[in-house]
Amino acid sequence: MTTEIFNKLKAPAEEVYAEELFRLREKDDANKPQGWLLSPRSVRSFIIGNDKLGIKRKFYGDDTLIDRAIVTLMSNRGLMLVGEPGTAKSMLSELLTCAISGNSFNTIQGTSGTTEDQIKYSWNYALLLAEGPTLRALVKAPIYEAMENGLICRLEEITRVQPEIQDSLISILSDKVLHIPELYTEEPVLFAKPGFNILATANLRDRGVHEMSSALKRRFNFETVQPISNRKLETQLVREQTSALLKHANIDVELLPDVVELLVTVFNDLREGVTAEGVVIEKPTAVMSSAEAVAVGYAACLDAYYFDDGDLGGYHIAKQLIGTVLKDNPDDGKKLRHYFDVVIKQRAQRNKDWKNVLEARKDLDR
Repeated sequence: MTTEIFNKLKAPAEEVYAEELFRLREKDDANKPQGWLLSPRSVRSFIIGNDKLGIKRKFYGDDTLIDRAIVTLMSNRGLMLVGEPGTAKSMLSELLTCAISGNSFNTIQGTSGTTEDQIKYSWNYALLLAEGPTLRALVKAPIYEAMENGLICRLEEITRVQPEIQDSLISILSDKVLHIPELYTEEPVLFAKPGFNILATANLRDRGVHEMSSALKRRFNFETVQPISNRKLETQLVREQTSALLKHANIDVELLPDVVELLVTVFNDLREGVTAEGVVIEKPTAVMSSAEAVAVGYAACLDAYYFDDGDLGGYHIAKQLIGTVLKDNPDDGKKLRHYFDVVIKQRAQRNKDWKNVLEARKDLDR
């Protein structure tokens, strides 16, 4: 990585993986859809890895989902990624747009305050008053940029956007045309260039916020991103993602395999509501996703590095876990105390790492 990347809290995927993308473009002799930088085969390799080309796996999940997502983005329908929070929907949308368009930050962040002009276009009012409605006075929003340049446009958290604003996408997805009625003296229609499409994401927990209309749903193909069910893959993901964050922050803390295994085990127990020993526990309402596990692991490393001797242990993991579980619902404290008293206490009798976890039990009573 270059120094420039390390000077950014989060560099876009096209910068982080610039070497891999260059390598794929050099070797890419397969058929490419019009407007795409890479062929569908190379886009797939970029996301799920290719050992022969030295391309690392970036998405841990259903590989056939990746194939279907790529096919959808080649079609005349948009792609909708849905799933529980923390299942890497946003990361996957970034990787797909990065590999296909070379531009992953042409993005709309959906909120209840998102307006139509933030999606399509607005005006520079100083120029509008001086010149009237001209192309020079027009301020291009992400959809306009994507249509004009043949790019994928990302729309994050679409169900948080008001329904009437969501439905402004219907004609764009159907006809691939953006009408600009104010431009009566110039070309009032923008036709999308090849390569244009829309990739949206939505959390299943937000399904009741602003339900999408049937007309808009018909213009998307829906793909559900499931949580990682393979413990081995999840452990690998948490270790690699946490190590990458530590490297970026220049934090020298060793991630021991036993500690990572402990972290993944705790999250798996609380997410599934049953332990490997068969003990049934009450699941907290908080999101216990792989992404949250990475956040807890990284925070625990920072805790060990700055407030301790840099020797990461179960106590650091447990301290950060408490804040994650309790942040949504204070009543989850009872469930976590039960987990400590019934599950962790038994494991602590057999394993020193779990004994260190048990030390954080006192923090729950404060």
